[in-house]
Order: sequence, then structure tokens, then C-alpha cells
Amino acid sequence: MSAVDLEKLRMSGAGKAIAVLTSGGDAQGMNAAVRAVTRMGIYVGAKVFLIYEGYEGLVEGGDCIKQANWLSVSNIIQMGGTIIGSARCKTFTTREGRLSAAYNLVQHGITNLCVIGGDGSLTGANIFRKEWGGLLEDLVKEEKITEDVAQKYSHLNIVGLVGSIDNDFCGTDMTIGTDSALHRIMEVIDAITTTAQSHQRTFVLEVMGRHCGYLALVSALASGADWLFIPECPPEEGWEDFMCARLGETRSRGSRLNIIIIAEGAIDRNGQLISSNYVKDLVVQRLGFDTRVTVLGHVQRGGTPSAFDRVLSSKMGMEAVIALMEATPETPACVVSLSGNQSVRLPLMECVQVTKDVQKAMDEKKFDEAIQLRGRSFENNWNIYKLLAHQKPAEVKSNFGMAILNVGAPAAGMNAAVRSAVRVGISHGHTVYVVNDGFEGLAKGQITEISWFGVAGWLGRGGSMLGTKRTLPKTCMLQIVENVRKYNIHALLVIGGFEAYEGVLQLVEARGQYEELCIVMCVIPATISNNVPGTDFSIGSDTAVNAAMESCDRIKQSASGTKRRVFIVETMGGYCGYLATVTAIAVGADAAYIFEDKFNIHDLKSNVEHLTDKMKTDIQRGLVLRNEKCHDYYTTEFLHNLYSAEGKGIFDCRTNVLGHLQQGGAPTAFDRNYGTKLGVKAVQWITDKLHESYRRGRVFANSEDTASVIGLKKKVVAFTSVSELKKVTDFEHRMPKDQWWLNLLLMLKMLANYQISLTEYVAGKIEHVTRRTLSIEKGF
Repeated sequence: MSAVDLEKLRMSGAGKAIAVLTSGGDAQGMNAAVRAVTRMGIYVGAKVFLIYEGYEGLVEGGDCIKQANWLSVSNIIQMGGTIIGSARCKTFTTREGRLSAAYNLVQHGITNLCVIGGDGSLTGANIFRKEWGGLLEDLVKEEKITEDVAQKYSHLNIVGLVGSIDNDFCGTDMTIGTDSALHRIMEVIDAITTTAQSHQRTFVLEVMGRHCGYLALVSALASGADWLFIPECPPEEGWEDFMCARLGETRSRGSRLNIIIIAEGAIDRNGQLISSNYVKDLVVQRLGFDTRVTVLGHVQRGGTPSAFDRVLSSKMGMEAVIALMEATPETPACVVSLSGNQSVRLPLMECVQVTKDVQKAMDEKKFDEAIQLRGRSFENNWNIYKLLAHQKPAEVKSNFGMAILNVGAPAAGMNAAVRSAVRVGISHGHTVYVVNDGFEGLAKGQITEISWFGVAGWLGRGGSMLGTKRTLPKTCMLQIVENVRKYNIHALLVIGGFEAYEGVLQLVEARGQYEELCIVMCVIPATISNNVPGTDFSIGSDTAVNAAMESCDRIKQSASGTKRRVFIVETMGGYCGYLATVTAIAVGADAAYIFEDKFNIHDLKSNVEHLTDKMKTDIQRGLVLRNEKCHDYYTTEFLHNLYSAEGKGIFDCRTNVLGHLQQGGAPTAFDRNYGTKLGVKAVQWITDKLHESYRRGRVFANSEDTASVIGLKKKVVAFTSVSELKKVTDFEHRMPKDQWWLNLLLMLKMLANYQISLTEYVAGKIEHVTRRTLSIEKGF
């Protein structure tokens, strides 16, 4: 969309009315979506209405449809559930119900409807849209509305946002609420793990997912569960014997617990339900293990939304309004979704059709087809789980040696990457070494060979189990070269932040001097700052954003008690403003000061004036985030003094430096999953490069493409050589020259009610959903 078009859009809503409703099962993040739709609607000049109690409110009308203003959706982004209520409505499935709904919308002049719900809610919306013309004709016949009114409101535009914790809507990468549900599940698994170890127990955990095993699959992958049941892939005949043998073997190797995860809709090959109690009784009878069942139930729907869900919902809500403004009678009803980190629009009925095809394939016992229809990333999750859950002896020993080390500051999820890399390396027949304390440990010979079970229990551990240091290779190059030769290392896997990337670059540049460094090298980016070139996301940044967000939620809560108070919160991140920006969006902050978005005293003055105006409303508190190195002179203390002086008599000011709490804590499900997958892909890539570089009985890798950074770029996992990345790196400020997330600043400013230009906003494109598009490698 061109800049001119978007500036037209800026007031394109004049005279239009948008309504938003939530329907079906609630999901964390729905409130963030309602907030974004409301504020973006007001921003483009439209009237915005909130419909309470879903389709039921739409049918009943009256007080269930209320016009919203900017403050109607203040302070709701951190709340779970939906503040406008959700109800399943039988009446709306009848034509009479839809006739009442049409009458109620026309009474308010509403012809744009944003529906947040699952596939049933969205299918209902599409039927409503198709019948709209006929419904208005009936209303004219019944003399409830005039011909002129029917002409004026002759077309209804529909946009859907998928709110479902099951992530069961085909075509979309993630639905609203899925990430938060995974947070709840991981919290429970981490808590259960400690009690299970104490008593040497087996736990059978039942998670939601009547028709879709996504939650069960990802939580099994992120917790290293011993066995998994999902509806899309029932176990083979005789699974009871296999499972009990596997659990018994794990115990005999010294493990003190077993975790079995089962989706509530799990079935066997004959379509019969497998219940959690049946699995428990089986383990008790066959193995005599002390076994307990925990059914998570509605805990998974509850609680505060995760940072990912808040940002996802805000982004999708904003895009939904633009899609409604652009809609014509010819455009099909669409669903706004996320693909990689880009907003996309998908034709609603294409998604619904493929979602139905999955169920059809399962009913017909075509289970391989069902997994493929779920999409490539579901299939990848399933294959990686099977690869890592149980040791399969390598067919042949490879004679290659691979060393794994952590470099830089600790980041949650590093251990998950080490675990999967070790296990995949062993399954390929390599000799796998782990190195303590980064490049310094490599120089000092702190190198040990590790076994499959040497990394058991590492998945949920925060920090770095190997130990990590910031030392760069140039300070100890000779000793590193000596140990690479001594231990016969043919590949290095370096997991860490900017120092890991810089360190590998130094090793590559020393290849001309030392032949021993002509080995395969790969960097897995792991840093809370998300500042490594070659990837959109680093392991650890999701956990850090969630940690910062939780602290800011508490700070906001304390401010709501005292009134007229502004908090200035300092985040980590070096010069990179990713952490400050994403946290600011997730907590609904008033401003974020970052190095990449240059600011001066005039900007600070307008921010203070903005907060002064805000204090005159009912919302008498403010939150401002500042990245630690955003400015040499405008420090946190300076901002505190400035805000205190300028706001004297109107508001008082407090500061809070979050510090190292952003580096700690157990990794989120996303970081465990992401770390696991990058570890697997990196070792598979290393193995291919080792075979390519093996000549005359030795490895000789000196081409640029044998030393790369693995990363997620838009939608795909890509390997980029460190030599190529050197050209796009700002070494002085330790970050890439171009960063994708800077376009999130527009959203932050718009949602905080700043009058900004939308010329740089990148609108989503229409993408079709077919079996072919579902088979494309989508990253994670």
C-alpha cells in the first residue's frame, strides 16, 4: 500500500461504523485485540461499537451494543478472558436470530464487523455476510427499515481474528491465546517435575485439544516428555507394550520421573478414546510405578496473556481495521493472521475448508494426511519430538568430532539448544564434546565428551548449564587452535549473543593463518537483546520480554492505587531497543525511548505534555520505558528529573531499573521450542557441510558458506555466512544495520494516542490457503 493511500485511510473511517465482538471459548489476548480494534477504528475517524456477550448481544441489541471511546479500553491489555463477554448463541444459527442481528446493526449504522473467535464463530459471520442483502429486504418488507436505509447499508464487511487456545485453525501460524495457554501448561509441568522427582513418580498430564494436538505436542517438545498422545497420530497397535518398555528403560538409566502428555481428544488406531486414567492404570499394573493424573482443564484458558499474545493481538487488531476500511463488496471475508512476523490476510472460507479437511482425514483414519494438513510446522514439531524423545543408536560412527559452547551473557533457552544439538549429533554418529566457559574454556581445554543422557533434564533450566563468558578468541587464538587439533574437532557450534557471532568471525578471519580453523562453524543466536545479525528472533528474547512485562504489570498496578504517578522503567538490551519496544507494546506504555528512534528535547517536552493531558482524564497514571543505552545524556535520572519538574503539581514520578531479572527465570515455551529446533537444524546443516568438506581423509572447510549464523527470517529458517553478515553489521553499537521490528514503533505510538503519520505502515497482503501453501517450510 502506498504512502498516499494510507494518509487517505487516516480519515477514511469518517461516517463509517465498526463493531467488535468476541465469540465462542475465551482466549487470553482477546482484550488486547478489542483494544487495538477500538483505538485503530477511532484513529481512522470511524465510530466504534463494542458488542457485549458475543452473538447473543448482537441478536438482543439494546444495552448490549455500546459506542466506545479511547478510554473504554484502557488498562485491559493485561487482563485474561474478554471484558466484553463471550457466549455461545443458538438463536444466531437461525434466520430469525440473524434478522434481529441485522436490524440491530442497521439501527447503529454499522456495516463493518470484526469477529474474534474460533472457526464456528467465523463461519457464522460469513453466513451472516452472505445473507445480509436478503435480511435487509425482509426488514424492508416487515417495514422495520425504509428502502433508503437498506440502500445506504447495503453491504456488510467482515474481518475475523482467530481466538482459540488450541491453535486449530489451518492457515494461521498462531491463534490468539495459544502462547498463553502454553505458558500455563509449562508452569504446571515445571512445578510437577519437582514433586515427581522427589517421590520418583510418573505423571499423566491431560491438556486441552479435543480435535487438535498442538498444545500437547508443543508442551511435550518443550518439556522432553517421555510419551505423547495426540488425535492426529494415534499410536501403533501394541503401543501399551512399547510405552511401558520405554518408561522402564528411562527409570533403569537413573531417571527419577516420567512425564506422559495426553491431549483430551487422543484416540487409538480404531478411533477409540484413550483416557488419562486408562494410561495411569496401565503404568501401575504393568510397572508398579507410583502414578498420578493431572487434568489441567480451564487453567489453560485463564490468567494474564503472554507478551507474544498481547503483541500478536494488537498487530492483528490494527490490521483488521485497515482490512475493513479497504473492503469492497467484491472482496471475500478474510481472517487477519500472522505469517512469520508479518501480518497477512487469508480468505476465511479457504481456512475453514482446510480445517474441516483435517477432521475428515482423521475420521477416515488418514492420519499422515491429517498431520500434513495441519501445516509444515506441526509436522516438523512431530518429527523433532520423535527424534529427541528416545535414543536410537547411530547406524554408523561418523569419525567427526563436534564441540558445543555458550558465549556471551546467559539467555533462557540456551540449554534447550545444547540438549537438542547433543542428541542429534549423537544420533548422526558424531563424537560430541561440550565446552565450559565459552572460548576461554576452549582455550583452557575445559572440553568433555557428553552422552545422550548427559543433557537429560536441561530443557526447562534457565541460564547456561555449560557456563558462558564474553572472552573473544583473538585473546587466546593459539591455545584454541592447539585444542581444536588435540581433540580432533571438525565442527564448532557456538550458542550465544553478539560475542558468539563476533568470535566466529574472528576464527574465520584467522583461517588463512591456521589450517586447524578450516572447520565447519555455526552460530545459534541466543541473547535477550535480540541484536545478532542474520535472524529476526534470538533465543532468550521472548523470556526476557515476558519477565520485563510482568514487572511492568506490577508497577502499573501500584500506580493505579496512588493516582497521578508516572513510572520510568529502564530495560536492558545494550544499544538495541527491541526489548524496550516490545515490552512497551505488551504493557500499553505511553512512550519508549530507544537508540534507533532518535529523540531530542522537543520530543521529551511533547511526551510530558501528552502525559499531563492524560492526567486530566480518568486514567491517572503513566508508564515510560527507556532502553539502557538510548542516549548518552538523557539518562534515566535525567528523565526522572525532567518529568518531575515539568509535571510538578500534576503528577509525581518514580524510576525503576529492571536489571538482571530480565536474564533469569525458566525459559518460556517459545524459547524452549525455538532453541530445540535451532539446535536440530544447526546440527543437520553441520553434518551436511562436514560431508561436503571431507576430502582425502580429512575435513577442510575454508569457503565462506561453512561458517554461518542460523536464524528465522520472516517465515523461513535460513543460514547466512558470517562474512556476508559483516557487511550489514554496526559493530560500534553491536547490532544489525536494519531491524524488522522498528515498524512496531508506529503501533506503539498509535495505541498510546500520539498523532502520527501512517505513511510507513506496511499493510498485510492476501495469501491463499491450499494444500501446497500448507506444505511450505514456515519456520516456527
